[in-house]
Amino acid sequence: MSERNLPAEPGRFLRLGLTVALLLLAADQASKLWLIFGTNLRLTWPWHITPFLDFTVVWNRGISYGLFQQETDTGRWILTSVKLAAAVVLFFWLKRAETRLEAVGIGLIIGGAIGNAIDRIWHGAVFDFVHFHVGDFSWYVFNVADAAIVIGVLAMVASPLLTFRRGADAS
Repeated sequence: MSERNLPAEPGRFLRLGLTVALLLLAADQASKLWLIFGTNLRLTWPWHITPFLDFTVVWNRGISYGLFQQETDTGRWILTSVKLAAAVVLFFWLKRAETRLEAVGIGLIIGGAIGNAIDRIWHGAVFDFVHFHVGDFSWYVFNVADAAIVIGVLAMVASPLLTFRRGADAS
């Protein structure tokens, strides 16, 4: 077995993943806090940024894409607990990450999950503000954390595929 094909030592990419998670968390919270408290978006929305992009105000009390809306404190804390539990599980997965891409993907998801959990704790809901639309087509309103979670999942899916491809090319 060549050195390229040896499994990564446990924890090899932990620092990378945690750095990505912290940077994403900071960017997510900074964007939300600036828009909520540093601008008048809450009073003057939507802001038309481009013909296909607006900044708006949506308080999402559910999960992804507004599913399972929770109007009670019990529901709010259950969703918050699920997000935080997912971040803990992903931390242990991160300790076993075998590629940089996998570690970056996990870090993006951890940072996004914690960012949205912080919103639920402080505001009772997740602050979403990015709205893409083209003609009559309108995409869901999302935030930096949501985008990072999607990119993180794509990175995690791509990582083993790219690793497999590299292994096949080496044969």
